[in-house]
Amino acid sequence: MKKHYLFFVSVAYSYPILRPLQDEIWSRGDEVAWFIEPDCPVLLEAHEKWMRTVQEVMDYQPIAVFAPGNYIYDFFPGVKVSLFHGYPINKRGDEKDDHFSVRGWFDVYCTQGETSTIPFKALERKYGFFKVYETGWCKADSLIKERASVPRNIRPVILYSTTFTKSITSASHLFDTIQKLAYMKEWDWILSFHPKFSDSEVLKKYRELARNCPNVIFHEGGVVDAALLNRADVLLSDASSIIVEFMMLDKPVVTYRNTTPGSHLLNVTEVDAVEGAIEKALQRPAELTEQMRAYVHRHEGHLDGESSSRVLDAVNNYIWYYQGRIRTKPWNLLRKFKLRWRVGYPLMSALELW
Repeated sequence: MKKHYLFFVSVAYSYPILRPLQDEIWSRGDEVAWFIEPDCPVLLEAHEKWMRTVQEVMDYQPIAVFAPGNYIYDFFPGVKVSLFHGYPINKRGDEKDDHFSVRGWFDVYCTQGETSTIPFKALERKYGFFKVYETGWCKADSLIKERASVPRNIRPVILYSTTFTKSITSASHLFDTIQKLAYMKEWDWILSFHPKFSDSEVLKKYRELARNCPNVIFHEGGVVDAALLNRADVLLSDASSIIVEFMMLDKPVVTYRNTTPGSHLLNVTEVDAVEGAIEKALQRPAELTEQMRAYVHRHEGHLDGESSSRVLDAVNNYIWYYQGRIRTKPWNLLRKFKLRWRVGYPLMSALELW
């Protein structure tokens, strides 16, 4: 009998994370459906199965639900699996990285490499109500598999992608520089903004630049997939976790005032230095490449294109050996009531679980 799986989508960047896992599920002869929260854009393709209501999900009876976000509907059937929406680079420089916040939603955490596995293994020992498996990140599968089929660019392509965090985004600081370089240099530009980026005036300026300058493309929606990353030669950013993804392709990154700079980056602190840093990046210095590879390896331990397969194997292992045999997750009644209220699910069901 075919296994049923469910993808829980609360943010637009979930799509390129989940699609490699969907391919692996299909290759095993099983089925998968998508549940998309009301405020999230629906970016499904015609052949992808969409569950529009909570009742459809309950009738579907998935054995596992996967979420790249920070939460999941606890009342959905199946093992709750966290896939993460990026790597733990602590872009805000916080004393406690939010990447490692345990809120009691998940049964399984699928970590990517030593920077996520080691801390989560310690949290597993501390809390005892979830299991941790190092699988690698599903999105990395598509990055690796599509890399070989990308044609070489005639002109250098610079991808500009910024974080949405107001205190560290470079968007307003770099507009004049990007505009100048777009007209001066024989480079092509792709401008992509995080789906949560909310400064409409800044977005308007970049969209206008793309309309007026033929070598500039404004990438609507902000969903940075493998095709987009493979297309660019250099990434210009600030402190976005997309930095790690781009470096997986052995491509250099220029950052403006990165919060955790290092030898793996060409980081600048003045806008006038951006042009020179991009020119250096296009030369692909050997020492920089070595530093990038070492940095990537710490975050992503599996660049073999098989991470999605390991994720499904981890779910099977959890079901066989741990489901119902480890400590119960915390009640989190207030959070559960809020989720139920939002989607119109019966409030009393949260109490009926115990």
